[in-house]
Amino acid sequence: MRKFRLHAATLAFVIGACSASPGSSQEPPATAASAAVTSTAVADFDSPWAMAFLPGSGQALTNQALVTEKGGKLWLVDVTTGQRQEVAGVPANIRVEGQGGLGDVVAAPDFASSQRIYLSYVEPEGDLSGAVVGTGRLLLGQGAPRLEGFQVIWRQQPKVSGGGHFSHRIAFGPDGKLYISSGERQKFDPAQDPNGNLGRIVRLNLDGSVPADNPWASRGGVGAQAWTMGNRNVLGFAFAPDGRLWGAEMGPAGGDEFNQLERGSNYGYPIVSDGDHYDGRIIPDHSMIFYSGSDFPAWKGNALIGGLSSQGLVRVAIDGNTAREVERIPFGARIREVEQGPNGVLYVLEDERNNSQGRLLRVTPAGQARR
Repeated sequence: MRKFRLHAATLAFVIGACSASPGSSQEPPATAASAAVTSTAVADFDSPWAMAFLPGSGQALTNQALVTEKGGKLWLVDVTTGQRQEVAGVPANIRVEGQGGLGDVVAAPDFASSQRIYLSYVEPEGDLSGAVVGTGRLLLGQGAPRLEGFQVIWRQQPKVSGGGHFSHRIAFGPDGKLYISSGERQKFDPAQDPNGNLGRIVRLNLDGSVPADNPWASRGGVGAQAWTMGNRNVLGFAFAPDGRLWGAEMGPAGGDEFNQLERGSNYGYPIVSDGDHYDGRIIPDHSMIFYSGSDFPAWKGNALIGGLSSQGLVRVAIDGNTAREVERIPFGARIREVEQGPNGVLYVLEDERNNSQGRLLRVTPAGQARR
């Protein structure tokens, strides 16, 4: 198990200063000079949460991206023109509360043939709620885009009260499996409960069934879904080029971490933590990718992590089994999502701010003309 505590000065930027709120005027700490970038607005959204580019034939990415809005809308966006269309057929039973609402969106590894996408969102059950993940076919070129045959394949168990620590990020591994981050819902102890699926990384087959080679498959039931346990709130995770899974985990005050998420490992929460407990704070979400484009050659193989109140990206180099911050790239806006699009072009999704919409931005080296 590889755990790396990110220093407080770093965290104020990387993780977004957990105590800061939307629109905060808190300044990020001083840092080394960063690469000069140019950002170009593509489209605007209300409370955007996540985005994903759609693969075409041969897995090459197209110019079409899906963007979720926390309030429950899914958009199909052409990043070359900025034109957007609302996707019909999104589940209606989405609870928007605290950190919850419509969450992540990803295209299935075989999207070019299956047209399947995966969505996460918060599902109500009376006064209780929990994150779910479902899948359906995205129908394009047949009138307005729509989602057909959507079915929930995974649920956080148990459902609990409150609007925090859903996590519900989605990634596909090089092993062809579905990975989901499941937060402990600010309830602490469930992260160590072997019979639930809160406070861990979940690993599933694409239909939601449990792989026979999961580390705790012999437990049966919900507990068999786990890949790791003892996690608090993994809000950004991605597979590195070498196939290892890394995640940005939001800890309590002073305890945020950037971890290698290894099979069968227990990350200790809430028994072990680098930080102190606090209640009721809204914890910002963070996305991350491993960059492989050519616009910024020095960034290849590095993790790029988005921050909200920190208002930018942080670049992290992975050297063997260690991770180190390299630079910070300020944007002057809260960054909700970072993704790599067709031809390796970098895109970031702003959070809404000061009652204005969040923008989808194309990011290129300063002064470089974009084809």
